[in-house]
Amino acid sequence: MNCGGSKENDLEKAYNLEAEETGWFGPEVVFGLSYRYIKPGQSILDIGTGTGLAALLYIRAGLKAHGMDISERLLDICREKQFESLVRHDLTRTPYPYPDGSMDHAVCTGVLNFFDDLSVVFSETSRIIRPGGLFGFVVGDRYGDMSPRIEIEASESSSKEPVTMYRHGRERVREWMREYRFKELRTLPFTVYMDRGRQRDLVVRAYLAEKLAAS
Repeated sequence: MNCGGSKENDLEKAYNLEAEETGWFGPEVVFGLSYRYIKPGQSILDIGTGTGLAALLYIRAGLKAHGMDISERLLDICREKQFESLVRHDLTRTPYPYPDGSMDHAVCTGVLNFFDDLSVVFSETSRIIRPGGLFGFVVGDRYGDMSPRIEIEASESSSKEPVTMYRHGRERVREWMREYRFKELRTLPFTVYMDRGRQRDLVVRAYLAEKLAAS
């Protein structure tokens, strides 16, 4: 059954093509960092799932994926991809629509670059996943005297509107981890491009963290 229709198929192709042409391999990097720890049959929540690029990797590894995104059109694209559940929700609003301790793991690979404050995502992810579970995510990497803000002109944006993105330094990310009971397991920086012509690049960093039990 085709729930999305041709417009959704076109949207998926455009979305995935842009990811490929800009070198956006965040889902693959996070999956690679987490692969040694995951087991078939476990559950994983893909926060800001988009077209399911991250979740599909875990589905193929035998996990049960749940997706959350603000876009109904993107969720429609995911409806034929063996998700256990799909929910429309704004990441800035709490609580997220999942019970405490209801997921083994969570990933968030494509949206945190658009958030200045990651407290809500960390807090809700910590609440939702079980102790010992993994949280894999990607953020813009900030170091040295870099500005925390990145302004994207309308001509460079796929939405054709100006966009503000954010970088987060390792120590600030570690502060969020400590505050919301996560321990860093692995991390890896890599470069992506902010335009299809690959004229402007951005260093991002993938993290894999473990949810700690309450003290």
